[in-house]
Amino acid sequence: MAIRLDKLFVASALGVGNAETWANYRAHNAPGMQELPGDIPGRAIWFGTVPFAGDEALTRTNQLLKLAYDNLADAIAALKAKYGAARVAIVLGASNTGIDEAENHVDKWLDSGDKPAAMDFSMIELGTPSLYLKQLAGTSGPAYTVSTACSSATKAFAAARRLIEAGHADAAIVGGVDGRCRFAMNGFHALGALSAGRCRPLAADRDGINLGEGVALFTMERDVGRVELSGAGESSDAYHATSPDPEGRGAEAAMAGALRDAGLNSREIDYINLHGTGTVANDDMEMKAVRRVFGETLPVYESTKDLTGHCLGAAGAVEAAICYLRIANGLSKSCLSASFAFGGSNAAIVLHA
Repeated sequence: MAIRLDKLFVASALGVGNAETWANYRAHNAPGMQELPGDIPGRAIWFGTVPFAGDEALTRTNQLLKLAYDNLADAIAALKAKYGAARVAIVLGASNTGIDEAENHVDKWLDSGDKPAAMDFSMIELGTPSLYLKQLAGTSGPAYTVSTACSSATKAFAAARRLIEAGHADAAIVGGVDGRCRFAMNGFHALGALSAGRCRPLAADRDGINLGEGVALFTMERDVGRVELSGAGESSDAYHATSPDPEGRGAEAAMAGALRDAGLNSREIDYINLHGTGTVANDDMEMKAVRRVFGETLPVYESTKDLTGHCLGAAGAVEAAICYLRIANGLSKSCLSASFAFGGSNAAIVLHA
């Protein structure tokens, strides 16, 4: 079954919108990558900020979602007109929801003894982004959030496709979103995983990650198109809560599964967007897995996290957007994008022209 990825909107540290993202990607220029003081006491960190200021009454995650929706509103209206609101699904990847804002409210609550009026526990529920987008879009089909840490958005593509293939929907809005979150920053700092400067994925002297925020939404339909989702692979190796399997067996299984699902062999892929966090452990295990799947004659490959930061639950969608733009602009014919998460949750997708 052909599954078309039709319309796209993406925003990250590379820029706001498809044209700006593409131009800055080609120039290897990321205006939103900034050094931020103060979020972690005693040190500054690099972070990938979307250069966009939204409605301060919304969580940052919902600001980014509304930005994406506003740019896809016409395309979503067309899907509803074609299929009916009940036949359009929403599947998003996310991990932070409104934790940053909730943390601010809790601080005020503890200081004053009074619960702030703006504090709503729904802001930290993982399903909130999908429900908010459903409200904006006016759809009534299935709507849910996949939250498997760094593999969330990549797994969302597979999940949305399954809804269409199973007949539960005729179209979907699929992607990922995550806003800035100090809790996540401090968590990675506690693990010793943050880079001391700008991250350097795959470099011999790499020393950790930069985090980032971002959003990417696609419309998905059962149809042939300029860019199609042709394969998805998932695995769960459960090697460790926060460390990857040093041999990358789960990563290998996910990538090999995506190729099998797409009906392609490794020589037919001309570009790989690696998970490529910039940690010693991830990049080492990932390249072992890539070489076992693709052999020693590798296609073009890169990690783009030095340009976007690691967007956590949104990472797979932002990186799929880069694959989409490469295909739409004639730079690639077939791309594989891989995402690997805490707990050994691994996913990969194949996009092709």
